[in-house]
Amino acid sequence: MNRWVGILVIVGGACLILIGLLIYSGGLNWFGRLPGDISYESERVHVYVPIVSMLIISLAVTLIFYLLRRLF
Repeated sequence: MNRWVGILVIVGGACLILIGLLIYSGGLNWFGRLPGDISYESERVHVYVPIVSMLIISLAVTLIFYLLRRLF
């Protein structure tokens, strides 16, 4: 059991590094500006509601947890 936890931590860290490199290099510039994301800006107020971006993140996290549950 401890061995699997260690492997999961290493894989999770590698995924975070990969995502960080994508953000740093500009590979995820499209994220947050999808067609369903709402943005309103006036002189004093700026409102941003990333509906579609959060749906994509939710779908990805749900898929990851589903696969982990099926694996173990």
